[in-house]
Formats: sequence, structure tokens, C-alpha cells
Amino acid sequence: MSNDKLCADPGELAEYSLTARRNSSLSPAGRYRVFCFICLVAMAIASAFTLLGAWLVLPFAGLEMAVLYLAFRYMDRHSEDFERITIKGDRMLLEIREGSETRSFEFHRYWAQVMLERDSFGALSRLAFRSHGREVEFGRSLTCEERATAAREIRKQLGH
Repeated sequence: MSNDKLCADPGELAEYSLTARRNSSLSPAGRYRVFCFICLVAMAIASAFTLLGAWLVLPFAGLEMAVLYLAFRYMDRHSEDFERITIKGDRMLLEIREGSETRSFEFHRYWAQVMLERDSFGALSRLAFRSHGREVEFGRSLTCEERATAAREIRKQLGH
């Protein structure tokens, strides 16, 4: 798939491994430079309006930069997020990393069901795995086509 969002990994001792990642087009240093540039331009414009007598522009520009800073921090915190499925023997391991938290779910290979759900417009809106009353969503950062491809491949690997 494009942009390394979905790639099969040759994981150590694993029969099959699939990793889904968010598309992170800027490095942390690049995001910092972009933020500084936007901040510099916005504050220069706000300062010019302040000198012309529209002093209320400056505090609102500062508020806007604070919100932008929080958005960039959120992006930094989640730039390394991933979802990984590893199949080995009769086990399927699903790892989900969000921020600094990593959660793991283990399913029996032959009992795991691959669930594809469609929204009211017919698009694939959700890919999940279900077994013994437990359901875990996978591929939230993937497109509909990538979810369908992943579901087909995983079903094949699970032997369904």
C-alpha cells in the first residue's frame, strides 16, 4: 500500500505480521519549523494591526497560536502510533499503540472472526476482530480499500 500505512512485516518467528501506521509526512523537526514559521507570520501581522490601532487582534492571534501549539503537540504525541497483527501457530496477537500506551490482545487463530462493517452509504467503515464476546477494532488509519485488502489477507492467513 502507499505511504507505508499498511505493510507486511517479516516479524521474527512470526508466520505473518501486518502493521498499520498513520501517515506522518513531517518529522518532529519539520513540524517545529512549520509551527515557528506560522507563529512568526501570524504575530507579525497581529503586531502590524496593533500598531494601526486594532489592538484586539494581538490577544486573539496569541490564542490562535496556543491552540495551534496544542494541535502540533497532539500530532507529535501520536506520530508513532501503530496497530499490528502477528499470527504465529494457533495464536493471533493484536497490538495497538496510542500515544505512550500499548495494548495487546490475544485471540485463538481458529476462533477469531474478521468483521467488516459498512456505513449507511455502503463504504467500509470498520474492520474488527471478534472472539468469545470480545471485539477489537483494527485499521482506523486505513482507507476503505486498504481495510478491505487487509481483511482479505488476514482471512487468508487465518485459514477462513
